[in-house]
Amino acid sequence: MSGGQHWMLPFLPYGAELLHAESQPKQAHLQFINLDQDEFKEVIGVYRLNQELYLFVLNNFHGHWHLISLIKGKGYQVSYLGTAHITSRNRLNLVVGWQVGSIWSSLSIYEWQNNGLKELDLKGDFSFSKIEIEDMPGRNGKDGLAEIALWSHDTGEAYRVRVYRWEKDRLVSAKDVEPYYFQKVVKYYQQKIKEHPDYLFYYPYLEEAEKKASQRSFDFTESRAIPLFPASIKEIGGSKWGYINSKGKFLLPPIYDQAEDFQENGLAIVRLTDHAGIIDTDGHFIVQPKYDDITSYSDGRAIANDLQGFKVIDERGKEITAMAHYSISEFKEGRARFADKNQQGEYLHGYLNRKGKEIIPASYEDASDFSEGKAIVKIKNGSYALIDLTGKVLHSYMYAFVGNYGEGLLAFKKNKDGKFGYLDEQGNVVIKPQFSEAEAFSQGRAIVNVSDDYSNHYGVMNRKGQFLIKPEHDQIFYLGEERYQIGKAINPEQPYLGTKYAVADVEGHLITGFIYSDITKYKDGIVSVTNDQSTFFIDRNGNRVHRMPQVSGRGTLEKDKTLIMADVDYRLLYFYKKGELVWEQNTVIPLKKHYAVIEHKYKPNKDYLVYFPQIQGGALEHVNQTLKDLSGVKEIPPHTQLDSSYIGDFEVSFFKKNLLVIEINGYDYPFGSAHGISIKKYAHINLKTGAFYQLKDLFKPEAAYVKIISELIRDQIKNNKNYSYLNVNEYKDIQPNQSFFISEGGLNIYYAQYEIAAYAAGMPTFTFPFEELSGIINQNGDFWKSFH
Repeated sequence: MSGGQHWMLPFLPYGAELLHAESQPKQAHLQFINLDQDEFKEVIGVYRLNQELYLFVLNNFHGHWHLISLIKGKGYQVSYLGTAHITSRNRLNLVVGWQVGSIWSSLSIYEWQNNGLKELDLKGDFSFSKIEIEDMPGRNGKDGLAEIALWSHDTGEAYRVRVYRWEKDRLVSAKDVEPYYFQKVVKYYQQKIKEHPDYLFYYPYLEEAEKKASQRSFDFTESRAIPLFPASIKEIGGSKWGYINSKGKFLLPPIYDQAEDFQENGLAIVRLTDHAGIIDTDGHFIVQPKYDDITSYSDGRAIANDLQGFKVIDERGKEITAMAHYSISEFKEGRARFADKNQQGEYLHGYLNRKGKEIIPASYEDASDFSEGKAIVKIKNGSYALIDLTGKVLHSYMYAFVGNYGEGLLAFKKNKDGKFGYLDEQGNVVIKPQFSEAEAFSQGRAIVNVSDDYSNHYGVMNRKGQFLIKPEHDQIFYLGEERYQIGKAINPEQPYLGTKYAVADVEGHLITGFIYSDITKYKDGIVSVTNDQSTFFIDRNGNRVHRMPQVSGRGTLEKDKTLIMADVDYRLLYFYKKGELVWEQNTVIPLKKHYAVIEHKYKPNKDYLVYFPQIQGGALEHVNQTLKDLSGVKEIPPHTQLDSSYIGDFEVSFFKKNLLVIEINGYDYPFGSAHGISIKKYAHINLKTGAFYQLKDLFKPEAAYVKIISELIRDQIKNNKNYSYLNVNEYKDIQPNQSFFISEGGLNIYYAQYEIAAYAAGMPTFTFPFEELSGIINQNGDFWKSFH
C-alpha cells in the first residue's frame, strides 16, 4: 500500500490485501465519488482476504471515516471498477468487473439504496473480456445515460461485441447506438488485419462490424423467431459454445461450456462452471446455472436435479414441486413417474401431474410411463396392474412380469426365468410365451427376439403372432414412416466387432444392402445414413438425395427448417439445404505474434480417428513431431478390421508468456469390452526454446517435492469431502515423473483411471496454489520463468 493510503489500514481486516489495477500495479483500485448525494465523497475499494474478495464503502461523518457497506465479491481479481449514470441521470452507479477466469470477467452493477450498496439483478449472464462505458449518441444524440459495451472473447484477439443499456429492470440491447460504437470496432479489426493479414478469421468480424457501423435505420428490433443453432469456438482454455443464426453469425456469444438446441418453447439448456441452466433466445437466464442436470422440456415441464434431488421446472424457470424426489422421469401425457424412499428404506413409485403435485401417491414397487392413458404398475404383493391417469385399477395380473403396454397388448412372463408372450388388457393370453425379448406393439407390429442363447434372432410380427420380418437378424429398430433398420454382424464369429445395417419395409423387403454403420429416424421422407466413408441422406426408396449435402466421415445429419446440422467425426458443421457450407469450427487457435496452434485430422481407418495439434511459427519441427507421437499418430492399416476403436483430440488448456500447455486426450475401446480406457496427457512447451518440461523442472534441485506433494495429497484426501471416495490408507506417494498440468490456479496433479481409485472415479485431480509450494519452486528455473 502506498504512503498516501496508510490511513485506510484500520478499516481493513488483518491479512487483507488491497487490490490494485493491473495496468498500474502501484495504484489501488479506489473510487472517490459521492454515491449518497450528500456533501461528502465516499471511498470505494476492493480487498482480498483468504482468497475471497470484498467490496467496501467508507463514508466520512464529522471528520471521521466509517465502514458503511461491505459486500462479498466474485472471482479472484478486479478487472474494472468505475462509475456511470446507468439507471438514473441523478445518481451514479458503481460498475465492477469481477475477474473469474484468465480472459473472462463477470459484470456487477450497484446502486445506493437505504444507506448501503445494493447489487442490481441483471437478469442474465453478462460475462465479458473487455468493457467500455460511455453515454453514446443514439437516435436523438446523447441522453445523459451511459451504455455498456461488452467485448466477449472468441478466438485469438477476436471478440464479439454487444452494447447494452438499462431499461426498467434489466440490461437490454442498445441497437440504436451501434452505428456510433461499431466505428471503433471497425478500426480495431482493420488494425488486426493490418498486423496479421494471414489470419483469415478476422475478416468475418470486420464484415459484421462494418455492417453495424453503416446501418442508417434505428429500427433494430430482432425477431425472437430468428432460429438459433449451437456452435463452438476452440480457444485457449478449451471450447466455448454460443449460438449462430442461419447465416453462420454468432448472435449469442460463445461463453458457455456446453449448449443444446433451442426447443420449440424458445428455451435452451446450457452449462457454465459444470452446472446446467436455461436461457431464452436473448441469452437471458430464466434458470441460473445451478443444477447438476436439466432434461429437455416435455409437456411444458423440465426435470432438474441437484444435491437435494429431482425437481420439476415450468417454462418460467420456477420450481413447482413442493419437495425434491429421489427420481422423476420426463412427463408423458401429463404425468411423470417419481420415486421416494419410505420408512422401511424401500423405494416406491408414484406419479406427479403438471402442477408438480402427487396425483398418484408413491405406493408401487415399479411403474411405467403412461401410454394411451394407461400405465403398468407393480403392486407390493408382487402382482401387476393396469391403471388409468387417476390411479384407478383397470385390471390386475398375477404373473412374474407384465409390461411394455401398447395398443391393448402387454408383454408378460409366467415365471422369472421364462419366455415372453403377450396378454390382452383382460389378462387373456393372446400370443403364448416363446420370446427372449418382446417390445411394445406399435402400428400393429412388435419387435421380438427368439434367441435361446447369447446370439440374437430379431424379427417383426403382427398381432396374430405371424412374422412379417423373419427372426434372423442381429438387430432391428423401427425408423418411422413404415421403415425398419435391420442389422447383421460384420463377422458372425465375432459379433462384438460391430453391425452393418440395411433399410427394409414393413414386409421385410430390403430397400438397401447391409452397407450402413448408422441410420437415424425418418423425417419428412428422408433419413441420415453413414457408411465407412461419408454421411448423407437417402429417401424412403433407399436412393441418395443428391440435392442435399454429403459429408466425408461418420456421423449424422439433421434437417431443420433453415439449415442442416452435421455431427460428423466428432465435429459440428452447418450447411444450407443444397450443400453449401455455412459454418464450421475453427481449426486455428492464435497465440501471440506469429504463433498459432493448428488442428490436423488423421483418420487412416474407419475405427481410428485423431485430431492432433501442430504449432505454427518458429523452428519447432521437433516439437510438432513429438506432439504427433503423443497424440497417437502412427501407422494404422487402412482397410483392416481393428480389434478396438480409438478417438483422440486436444485442447489448448493454458498459455502465458512463453509457456503453452496442450491437453491431449483419447479413448480406446476394445470391441466387446464393458468399457474403454480414457487417456490424458499434458505437453508443457516453451515456445521460445522448444523445451518440453517435466514435473521435476518446476522445483529446486534439492527439493523433496515427491514427499511434500504426497503429504499434501494425503491431507486433501483426509479433510476434503470431495475426495471421500478415496482411502487414504491405500494411497501411495506420487512418482517423480507424476502426471501434472499447470493452470491459472496453480499446479495440478492427476492420476489415470484405476491408478488410485475405481474406474467410475475417473481421473482424481489435486490442485495446489503456487503460494502453497513457494518454498520448493525454483523461481530462477526455466520452467517457472517461462510463464512468469
